[in-house]
Amino acid sequence: MTSHAMRSGRSVNPWLALAGFGAAAAFAALLGGLGVAGTAGEYQSLDRPAWAPPSWLFGPVWTVLYVMIAVSGWLVWRRTGWSPALNFYAVQLALNAVWTPIFFGFGQYGLALLDIVVLWVLIGITAWKFRPVSRVAAGLLLPYWAWVSYATALNAAIWLANQ
Repeated sequence: MTSHAMRSGRSVNPWLALAGFGAAAAFAALLGGLGVAGTAGEYQSLDRPAWAPPSWLFGPVWTVLYVMIAVSGWLVWRRTGWSPALNFYAVQLALNAVWTPIFFGFGQYGLALLDIVVLWVLIGITAWKFRPVSRVAAGLLLPYWAWVSYATALNAAIWLANQ
């Protein structure tokens, strides 16, 4: 195991790097939070399947998932520095960040479905790329992948029911 990644011949403090991964996840969460501000009523008014969760559940679930996402990326960074696997990580995090504004902010359920399907694929690729580097990092992405699987089905059901 390497103790931390090197950049430009200088060591990077691993705790600062963890803070950076946490900040990236927090930014994605903040963008999502801004995307849903004032939309609880909209969500309640949608024709949703019986298995749709209550709106209050999203915050706690995503809080735990974002912590896991941040730690996962950081674990890989600790072993590889910024690597191609982390490029997939960054793209999936960006797609995650824009899903909520697309779905809630713009009400574009079909476009949000396209976004979340690509997100789902990229989470799988990211976990696959992380596995040889850190099984723990890959494992930390699996609950996220499972939740996004559920969210993809929910997005599809809402899109179909509200056209």
